[in-house]
Amino acid sequence: PLSQPPRRAARALRPLTFSAPAPTFGELRRRVRAQLGQDFRYDHSVRVARCADLLAHRHGLDARKARLAGMLHDLARLYAPERLVAECELRGMPIDAFERANPVVLHARLGAALAREQFGVRDDDVLSAIEKHTTAAGEMSPLDRTVYLADSLEPGRAFPERAGFWQLALRDLDDAMRAVIVHAVDYLRGRGLAPAPQTLAAARALGLPLGEVPASAI
Repeated sequence: PLSQPPRRAARALRPLTFSAPAPTFGELRRRVRAQLGQDFRYDHSVRVARCADLLAHRHGLDARKARLAGMLHDLARLYAPERLVAECELRGMPIDAFERANPVVLHARLGAALAREQFGVRDDDVLSAIEKHTTAAGEMSPLDRTVYLADSLEPGRAFPERAGFWQLALRDLDDAMRAVIVHAVDYLRGRGLAPAPQTLAAARALGLPLGEVPASAI
C-alpha cells in the first residue's frame, strides 16, 4: 500500500548522517539507558525501536533510520513540565498555546534537539520522525508514520485494540494511522480533553470525517 516509486525508495535509503562516526546499536542503547536513567522508559524505547525496524522492513523503508528514531524518540520524556518549556525557550523554539497548556507534548520536539546535540544525529528524516511521534502532523513521511505507529502500538501498550491495530500497521501504514488517531481522539474526548492541533491536522490530511474528531476542537 505504501510502495514507493524508485526515486523515493532511493531517497529513503540515503546514508544516515552523524556529526561523528555512527554508533553501533549496542552503543546507542547503552547511551540511551544512561541518558534516560529509568528502566521503564528505556525498555519502552527499545520496543519502539524494534517495532519501527519491523514496520520499516515490511514497507520498504530505511530500517536503520526507523530504529535510530525509535531508540531516541523519548530522550526528553522524563523532563518536568517547567524544564520542557525552559529548554525549548532556551533554544528559541516557538511554543503554541496548546503546548504551553500541555507541555508534555514538547518532549518530542525537544527530543529531536537532544538527538542532534547529544547524539550527533544530522539526518533530517530521523529528526522529523522524532519530532512528530507524539501528536502526529498534517505532513508526515512514511518514516514519520512508522515511528508514530511503533510508539503507539509497541507491545508494552495495554489497550484492547492494540494487537489488531498492529496487524493493520503491518499491512497498511495509512489505514493504521487512521485507526490509531481516531482511537486517540476518542480517548481524549471521553476524558473531556482536546487533541493537539497537529493531531487534528493529521486527521484531516488522512481524510478522516470531521465527525470522528471532537467538533469543539476544530
